[in-house]
Amino acid sequence: MSYVDGFLIPVAKNKVAAYKKLAAWGKKVWMKHGALQYFECAGDDLVVPPDCGKDFKTLLSLKPTETVFFSFIVYKNKAHRNAVNKRVMAEMTKQSKVMPFDVNRMIHGGFKTLVQG
Repeated sequence: MSYVDGFLIPVAKNKVAAYKKLAAWGKKVWMKHGALQYFECAGDDLVVPPDCGKDFKTLLSLKPTETVFFSFIVYKNKAHRNAVNKRVMAEMTKQSKVMPFDVNRMIHGGFKTLVQG
């Protein structure tokens, strides 16, 4: 089964264009080094019913001037992910990119796929 890196990234609404540019560059780099799929999804409907737990706005303490990106990268398996990310990080250390978001508020995790369709 595949392996997925997932991200929640709060971005100021006035920096979405800069984030999109950075994300397009990131897609090129990850895909070049072997990622199977790359997604950057902008928050659209972030409100959930009160009895369904926390929503993204609450979880990330989003300000009215911010939105959230749900981003994920798909790999063959965890070993493939580790190899791809090693090559990506080597390339990224050669580049200096200004991040259009606060990296300290980004949430990241690796996920084993249990059901796939």
